[in-house]
Amino acid sequence: MGGHFSSLLASDVAPGERVPVTVLTGFLGSGKTTLLNRLLRLPDLHGTAVIVNEFGAVGIDHDLIAQTTEGTILLANGCMCCAVRSDLVEALNRIAERTGPPLRQVLIETSGLVDPGPILRTLMADPGIRSRFELAGVACTVDAVLGMGTLDRHPESVRQVAVADRLLLTKTDLLEDAALLSPLVERLREINGLAQLHADRESQPQVLRDHIQARKSTHVAPTDTLFYRAQYAAGDMATDSTPQHRDGISTFVLVRDMPLPRDAFAAWLDMVIAMRGEDLLRVKGLVHQAEDPDRPLVIHGVQHLFHPPELLPAWPSADRRTRIVFITRGVDAQALGETLDVLVRRHLRRSPSTL
Repeated sequence: MGGHFSSLLASDVAPGERVPVTVLTGFLGSGKTTLLNRLLRLPDLHGTAVIVNEFGAVGIDHDLIAQTTEGTILLANGCMCCAVRSDLVEALNRIAERTGPPLRQVLIETSGLVDPGPILRTLMADPGIRSRFELAGVACTVDAVLGMGTLDRHPESVRQVAVADRLLLTKTDLLEDAALLSPLVERLREINGLAQLHADRESQPQVLRDHIQARKSTHVAPTDTLFYRAQYAAGDMATDSTPQHRDGISTFVLVRDMPLPRDAFAAWLDMVIAMRGEDLLRVKGLVHQAEDPDRPLVIHGVQHLFHPPELLPAWPSADRRTRIVFITRGVDAQALGETLDVLVRRHLRRSPSTL
């Protein structure tokens, strides 16, 4: 019987048009709700649903509120805001089944104390949710003044940074000296060299709006920019070496020039997920399959859960190498690569005509 990824690969279900979901995370006091309030004052957000995954009051300014019905706040700009105090699945289903204007995108604001992993796993693991919604990406606010101390004392904040696609540096206007920002930026780059960093306060609402309104999720096609940013963060990736950082988080890229047999790759990823799933904070990449060399296989996972893999109609660039970016906790990149090579060689001995 195949493992988790093999089962997804075997299902070969073509995804329908799903609603993109962006997760906004960040530690307590880092400015998530302030940024959300500024975002909701921008135009052209009709069809946006906001879920506040938080205990306590909904952090939306009163002048944005139009009326409240059945736990959903209807905002004056045409957005909806749902305060979730129990089941995120129930909230997403309620939003999806509502009548009215079409739902275009969803933004989930997490509690400042949580590891966002469970929310990402909900989006990937629940079949009903997965058929309607897709993870568009993760944005994380980081306090420019208190960020270093928060990262030192709270492992949750490190994980929030590690899984993000965009890092939004807040409160930069409160710094007495702009040079004080450099150590924090270096620390963030060590934890997550893939994420785009945005320090300009004025542009951040627009950055977040552009992110949530992107019609294709970040897992559909990892761009060359993402790959080379990760390559820079990982150092000399040709050796599959894993840089060691103070937070225990490492970024590396697994690259293979030759096409990979589909079964061997799936068996390898099944094994990696089974053995080190909890330590795979984010995995995304393009896989060059021997059986279908003209269409790259896109993979995207959070810990032990992966999206159903998708085939792109064509390669996004002339580079047809397999490139898989890992953000992990304590995973040995060299051992990971060597294991893949062993499984590929074993497969080729059994089926020498594969390549």
